Amino acid sequence: MQTVRLTAAQALVRYLVNQHIELDDGSELPLFAGVWAIFGHGNVAGIGEALYQVKDQLPTYRGHNEQSMALAAIAYAKARQRQQIMVATSSIGPGATNMVTAAAVAHVNRLPVLLLPGDVFASGQPDPVLQQTEDFADGSVSANDTFRPVSRYFQRITRPEQLIQALPKAMVALTDPALCGPVTLSVCQDTQAMAFDFPEHLFAKRVWRLRRQGPDQFELQQAAQLLLQAKRPLLVAGGGVRYSLAEEQLRHFAERHHIPVVETQAGKSSLLASHPLNAGAVGVTGVSSGNTLAVEADVILAVGTRLQDFISGSNTLFKGQIIQLNVQPMDAVKYRAKSLMADARVGLQALSDELHGYASPNAWQERTTTQIAAWAETCETILPAADDHTIPSDAQVVAAVNGSVADHAIVVAAAGSLPAELHKHWRAGAVGGYHLEYGYSCMGYEICGGMGVKLACPEREVVVMVGDGSYMMMNSDIASAVSLGLQLTIVVLDNRGFSCINRLQMATGGANFNNLLEHTYNKGLANIDFASHARAMGADAHHVANIGELKQAVAAASKHDGVSVVVIDTDPLHASPGGCYWEVEVPSVSAREEVVTQHQEWMARRKQERGY
Repeated sequence: MQTVRLTAAQALVRYLVNQHIELDDGSELPLFAGVWAIFGHGNVAGIGEALYQVKDQLPTYRGHNEQSMALAAIAYAKARQRQQIMVATSSIGPGATNMVTAAAVAHVNRLPVLLLPGDVFASGQPDPVLQQTEDFADGSVSANDTFRPVSRYFQRITRPEQLIQALPKAMVALTDPALCGPVTLSVCQDTQAMAFDFPEHLFAKRVWRLRRQGPDQFELQQAAQLLLQAKRPLLVAGGGVRYSLAEEQLRHFAERHHIPVVETQAGKSSLLASHPLNAGAVGVTGVSSGNTLAVEADVILAVGTRLQDFISGSNTLFKGQIIQLNVQPMDAVKYRAKSLMADARVGLQALSDELHGYASPNAWQERTTTQIAAWAETCETILPAADDHTIPSDAQVVAAVNGSVADHAIVVAAAGSLPAELHKHWRAGAVGGYHLEYGYSCMGYEICGGMGVKLACPEREVVVMVGDGSYMMMNSDIASAVSLGLQLTIVVLDNRGFSCINRLQMATGGANFNNLLEHTYNKGLANIDFASHARAMGADAHHVANIGELKQAVAAASKHDGVSVVVIDTDPLHASPGGCYWEVEVPSVSAREEVVTQHQEWMARRKQERGY
């Protein structure tokens, strides 16, 4: 057997360089598109030196925050529909644990990212080292064990030869459609520098392909029979449609069988907003058309979605029989569903063939058209905004930005009030034009996520929409985007606090407390000049006074060759109509009468909607 002597870090990096992926058109790309790195003791001498040797094959990007650089890597994979992956490496200690939140984002959203945090000395001789945590009951534990529950695959590398088995296993977790998620290889810092005679075959070129699982014949026929008997069928488009590249199959299925489509956050923009069968957003952040059809549907074909509580209305929204078309068996049995285990593209094709000439009844088609038109009329009353100094709602800002960017633009957002307003009102003009991280709803994802999306889709306009709360949590990647020469538009909505959770606080009878800046124990309100702050990091930034100026600024930003930040004040109390029940516990005992009243109303509604 031919061998080559390398350090563990060199072997790891050489292995990554030789992994490729074959796309649907037969072309090949490197599977790993780059590495995000913040060097420190624990990775600079080992992995850092190894990355330098391959910098022309595997580019290394410098981050400003370990969490944000890992989030940028995750956003890249999401925008590339899991067809390419990025890596994030950090030192030990806080550098490593800063990435745990990002690992959770990837885990919840089923997105691949390879995390390479440095770890303690495998030898155990320098003990404890700087930034090492100590468990007085277990000497094998380090802070990196916090990655275990948020990794699809975790292994601490204490000897170089462990990589021979660990790397292929890591690749399975990164590329398998059912298992896909974050991988953490926690590489001890002394191990990174150790040499070993690795077999040369470990570094042979490997081409990975998207596995397309076909359906079981019994499950396929069962699903077909349910749909053939359906009077009011409904399609739910989840993120699995995007990751399977099944957008065309979804559209064809809906058109062939005249079945309306509602969209989850991850599935939105699988079908163009203008399509006559697109009934819009579904769930707590959904719209009247989508939610009305969801309640009335007798058979629901859920494609590539885990049906979390925001989509299912805490398991109250869907009254009919659910069919779960999914590659993951744990997802396919949720909510008493009939499972159809299959790749979304293959499953939709096979199921359509089984349905032959079936089309939903005319009455249901007419009901769909009526509901879509009714929601459009609602939008006409709430979205128009005067081009004056009236403080606009978040919804009005969304509509103004949407109308000021190109049809191929991708909007990026994550947490707070914006996911609801974007889910309701953003009208994607091209497939893949909507990028929301709402599985983990991670504040701070927005700007670094936009950077990852732009790296993944350089040919498309990318506009980030972020609230002042998320901006304050993580904004340093404005400097990263400027340094990389990226064209990126960032719209900051300043409602002076955490307005989304403030509205929930009010809805549950709580007092305005510790959310909006005016209701905190601050000695004075922080009058933050977000535009000046962004300019200090190299962006072209402006604070606009009204919707008219916003439209002009966003249109100009799309032509600006660099990072543009546009700031606008918004109304913290306004929210668009729509949505459905969401289970939030309200205290049964309180000194506040408003809380007790809300508890009674919540319990009554829960019994009515859930059949308690």
